[in-house]
Amino acid sequence: MSDTPQQGWRPAFRGWRARRPFWGGLLLTLGGGWILLTEKASMKVIMHVGMQGLAGYLLPTVMVLCGLLTLFSPSQRLFYSIIGILCSLGTWLTSNLGGFFVGLALGAVGSCMAFGWLPDQEPRVSRRKRRKEAKASAEAVQL
Repeated sequence: MSDTPQQGWRPAFRGWRARRPFWGGLLLTLGGGWILLTEKASMKVIMHVGMQGLAGYLLPTVMVLCGLLTLFSPSQRLFYSIIGILCSLGTWLTSNLGGFFVGLALGAVGSCMAFGWLPDQEPRVSRRKRRKEAKASAEAVQL
């Protein structure tokens, strides 16, 4: 047995998540997925209707791709978030009012979160950890 404790997958995932606009990409992906799930027309009807029907499937697919690319390529997050918000707003007209407003809202919020994410932010410290550190420093000063 080794002397070092085994690292679990949770700390590794937290580190990976902290280096990218995780929640923005996830919400954008979920918004596109929701809109795709609310589409009810078959492909025969879509091809018969033409470009309007095809855009009903194309825009949410681009939303899903932008969300995934935001997660796995965070350096290009600005471009993906702009394309994501444009596609989200476009689904208002092409895809059942943006997946009955749910997919539209998820995509818009996710795009805004990805756009506003700053890569050089300090990781968030929980209140419990801050209190513990303040208590420890106060006890050190008293000694």
